[in-house]
Amino acid sequence: MLRHGATALAAVVVLAALLLPTKLGHLTAPVFLRIPVEAICGVAVLLLLGPGGPGRVRRAVPALAGAGLGLMVVLKLLDLGFDSVYKRPFDLVLDWILLDYGQSFLQDSIGPAGAMGVVAGALVLVVLLIALMTWAAVRLNRVLARHSAAAVGGTLVVGTVWVVCAALGVRNTAVPVAAGSSAEFLQDRVQQVRAGLRDKEEFVREAADDDYADLPADRLLTGLRGKDVIFAFIESYGRSAIQDPEIAPQVSALLADADRRLRDGGWSSRSGFLTSPTYGGGSWLAHSTFNSGLWIKNQQRYRTLTSGDRMTLTGAFRKTGAWRTVGIMPGVTRSWPEGKFYGLDRVYDSRSMGYKGPKFSWTPVPDQYSLSAFERLEHGKPGRGPMMAKIVLASSHNPWAPIPRTLGWDEIGDGSVYDSVEKEGEDPEEVWKDPSRVRTEYRRSIEYSLTTLISYVERYGDEDTVLVFLGDHQPVSTVTEDRLGRDVPVSILARDPAVLDRISGWGWHPGLKPGPDAPVWPMDAFRDRFLSAYGDRPGAASATGG
Repeated sequence: MLRHGATALAAVVVLAALLLPTKLGHLTAPVFLRIPVEAICGVAVLLLLGPGGPGRVRRAVPALAGAGLGLMVVLKLLDLGFDSVYKRPFDLVLDWILLDYGQSFLQDSIGPAGAMGVVAGALVLVVLLIALMTWAAVRLNRVLARHSAAAVGGTLVVGTVWVVCAALGVRNTAVPVAAGSSAEFLQDRVQQVRAGLRDKEEFVREAADDDYADLPADRLLTGLRGKDVIFAFIESYGRSAIQDPEIAPQVSALLADADRRLRDGGWSSRSGFLTSPTYGGGSWLAHSTFNSGLWIKNQQRYRTLTSGDRMTLTGAFRKTGAWRTVGIMPGVTRSWPEGKFYGLDRVYDSRSMGYKGPKFSWTPVPDQYSLSAFERLEHGKPGRGPMMAKIVLASSHNPWAPIPRTLGWDEIGDGSVYDSVEKEGEDPEEVWKDPSRVRTEYRRSIEYSLTTLISYVERYGDEDTVLVFLGDHQPVSTVTEDRLGRDVPVSILARDPAVLDRISGWGWHPGLKPGPDAPVWPMDAFRDRFLSAYGDRPGAASATGG
């Protein structure tokens, strides 16, 4: 009885491994009630190697096949994880660096000990999976060797059933009974590796093609001379924040109230959508896409871009010599050489803003403190000239707990006031036990970041302020529930009517909230359209906009 149970377990394990899907949405019971062609072929190979085959080969093949099957399961699990966060499969060539970032995120979210435990558990799981699959394959091979005659007949019958089901298109609810998903999975991985190896050369050619590379400085950004221009990224501020029926009502009400107050103060705004190259994470890919005018969809492209001399949108301001360029990067906790690539005269990170308060989970510095530091260190200095700033607002970063609360601008000081604020917040481990709480806390974090930014503009903005703010990507699928795609809102806000007149041909909607039918551009289109609209050829903006 024990032997039969072990054999049944081995068969179930192998079949489950072969039928395991790579997308969370496909992880249903009917998927596992199919006939995998790979199992039929595998049994046929083992029978051919049967008792009369070479001894070493007969023993080595099932062991190697089992280990390979274990590795395939690990890759499928990585795909499931990436699908849940980034809505795409794991890239064997380009995504290993993201595992390191994931570990850093865990350290910031649950502490070094917790992160070490998760990593150790993952490594143990990998070893156990490979060992389990190897044992299962070896076990089944021994059973086949003892019952070869019956196995041959059974294989012919099951193979015939598979062919008939494939020919007739027989389905088990929504999935075909005749499965070949693992073979397709391996084929896709081979093609993915080849594409990853080709992508670098193709991208280098794309990056070299730049209509603005040789444009003289005196023809760049002439429509913004004398203005203070702020580009603010709001972490995870996606279309879901303003269109999801559970999240949007509160966020929309906040934006509507802000529109009213800003109009009363003489401000005008226009809004649209940009499609991000990333989803659920990888903010730096979106930032570099927005700035470079190139589609930065993976880490290899990012590294190639930032090691080159492509003119960025922020770098164009520096090239003119008419602006001081600064970066407010509260999420940066170590050396960040990309600041030079982005053309920033000075970068303030989490270590150089004078913050003495606590971290809020992943976020080293609350958004309001970041903006307060920008005002104290740069924007509010008397006698300064025009300024361009890239500001990253990170308080809406996953895991969205605890969230700071808005304070009076005069209360912020060195940030030590946040000690009590952080203690009042939610525990991220508790929040993430309930998807509905995750969605609620995500909404609250977006409300905090928007409230903070709008309050800053109301208090410190003037006739020469131009604010461009946008999301970097949609939040993870726990929030989006795989709806509303990869779009993020983008808005331009100014008091000077001439600023918005320059983009009248874009077709963007009035106000801080773009409507569902607002224009949608790929994020890499923004740089050139912005440079065109605010350069000495404003007419070109109408031709390319909308």
